[in-house]
Amino acid sequence: MSEPQPPLLIVNPASGGGRTGGAFAAMRTAIEHALGAVEVRFTKARGHAIELAREAASERRARVVAVGGDGTLHEVVNGALQGAASGGAAPIVGLIGQGTGGDFRKTLGLEHRLDHYLAVIKRAEPRPIDVGAIAFVGPDGARRERFFVNVVSAGMGGLVDRYVATMPAGLSGKAAYLAASLRALATCPRGAVRATIEDDAGTREAPLVTYMIAICNGRYFGGGMQVAPMARPDDGRLEVVSIAGDSKLAFALASRKIYDGSHLAEPCTTHFSCRAITLAPARTGDPALLLDVDGEPLGALPLEVRVRAAAVRFFA
Repeated sequence: MSEPQPPLLIVNPASGGGRTGGAFAAMRTAIEHALGAVEVRFTKARGHAIELAREAASERRARVVAVGGDGTLHEVVNGALQGAASGGAAPIVGLIGQGTGGDFRKTLGLEHRLDHYLAVIKRAEPRPIDVGAIAFVGPDGARRERFFVNVVSAGMGGLVDRYVATMPAGLSGKAAYLAASLRALATCPRGAVRATIEDDAGTREAPLVTYMIAICNGRYFGGGMQVAPMARPDDGRLEVVSIAGDSKLAFALASRKIYDGSHLAEPCTTHFSCRAITLAPARTGDPALLLDVDGEPLGALPLEVRVRAAAVRFFA
């Protein structure tokens, strides 16, 4: 009888502002003390974690751990699901958070300590987690498909992503997102969007005028903004939150309340639940709102989203 394969750690050395690469040798000692022998593969560029996780699923590995931030976790989940769809087996996914924002681990209640991450991976029963399956327009104008585990947003969030990427590496996650948000506020247009919504009552259409619309599997985005306090990543539905406002000042006053979730009481905020939603510019020729997919700037509207219930087993 063959020995079980050790957990595979997919490590993003650039996460945490580049600190993960320098700290991982010391981390590995604690990791192997808790989990036993592990195999480690380092990412070399954006998108590489997808390839590594897809290979892991093809190899039918039982456990894959993302060591990095929300973007690394996003790629690992995408690769695991792609590999399973190609005839492999989806591994149980774990997380050792090392990134800038750490939003999805907040939803899961994972304390940001190495010993806590390791205790969960070692002892927790795998928890079924929903994902969102999305189709959108990539930067080259071609249709793209991905999964997201946390939040996909259109509008200001997409601009924030692009600006965060230009922030100095030494800034904390919250400071980087705050600076990027202020810059995005100055340039973000208010968009008119046509939404087609599928929920328990059937399918309906709704016009939305918005600066930011978030489709949420998790509760937090943008480095700790509690955009959807009611969201649960295992209930088979998505929470949609849109913030409009008659002016950028009104939007700014409402959106500053996102950190504690009180923005939901503002009259310019719209919230509803759904199983699927399609968003498109309301008029031909309108600027396409940019997308933030689990903290990654991947494309623009039109956007199709559908929940896939219990798609991933997760150590949480």
